[in-house]
Amino acid sequence: MASVVLIGEPMGLFRAQEYGAVKDVLRFTRSVAGAELNVGIGLSRLDHKVKYVTKLGVDPIGEHIVDYLSNEGMDTSSVLFSDNHETGLMLKNKVSDGDPVTAYYRRYSAFTTLSIEEIKNLDVESIELLHITGIPPAVSFSVREAIFYLMKKAREAGTFITFDPNIRPSIWESEKTMISVLNELASYADVVLPGVAEGKILMGSDDVEEIAQFYLDHGAQVVITKSGAHGAFVTEKGKETVNVKGFKVDKVVDTVGAGDGFAVGVIHAYLNGRSWTDAAVYANAIGSLQVQHSGDNEGLPTRSRLESYIANYS
Repeated sequence: MASVVLIGEPMGLFRAQEYGAVKDVLRFTRSVAGAELNVGIGLSRLDHKVKYVTKLGVDPIGEHIVDYLSNEGMDTSSVLFSDNHETGLMLKNKVSDGDPVTAYYRRYSAFTTLSIEEIKNLDVESIELLHITGIPPAVSFSVREAIFYLMKKAREAGTFITFDPNIRPSIWESEKTMISVLNELASYADVVLPGVAEGKILMGSDDVEEIAQFYLDHGAQVVITKSGAHGAFVTEKGKETVNVKGFKVDKVVDTVGAGDGFAVGVIHAYLNGRSWTDAAVYANAIGSLQVQHSGDNEGLPTRSRLESYIANYS
């Protein structure tokens, strides 16, 4: 039985092996990418049982993704397939400085057709935690309905819920809708993981205390706000905010996946009965490992690697 359930869209990733614009690159390396996928891989490497819910095309990329999930130790029994739509793809260029440019091909992917009917029998009562990000509800209205249904069902069942807004303005139909939907979804979560910049967009302030209070007022028990080099700010209901310093990184290689690594640390700590301050330490540690590697999940550590990294840093 899985300890954690994740729902999201894994995509085939083709990463450039030479510098330059995507249109000019001739050589790519195939991999797999996706925010929820990264969280799943991170938790599986830390020895947690993870069920991944998604919908893929009946195509070579979809088959590769299932193999990839299985090889990372995840439960793929809830992976669905579409005969009429293909698996999403993304191309990423190689850069020596700053973040790479990514081209997405997901608008009519198999995952965009996921519906309530297809996930209504998913067991959320016997799991320890449901993790949701703000990306799936942006890709289509039917997926949005499914996410709302799942979060409400989990809330009613008393399942612990973590929510990462993970905003992607470019895939929403409007900023107004994005703000409304993400803040409503956050109201069903026990823990919300906004970034300072996300707070500015979603509730109008980049003040850590104001961001935390907004989500506490809307139903969260804990808000852990990401603040880059300033680390994370932990605000539990009825307690003062605690700043947990980040880990110093000499060279940032790629920031993609850092927020996913952060979520992994928070969930890992919760599943191990640690404090929320400890959760922020784990989160900061994994986030810092992520940015020191290229790709979406190459920096995600094993349990022994994580503990050693934290101990050596301290």
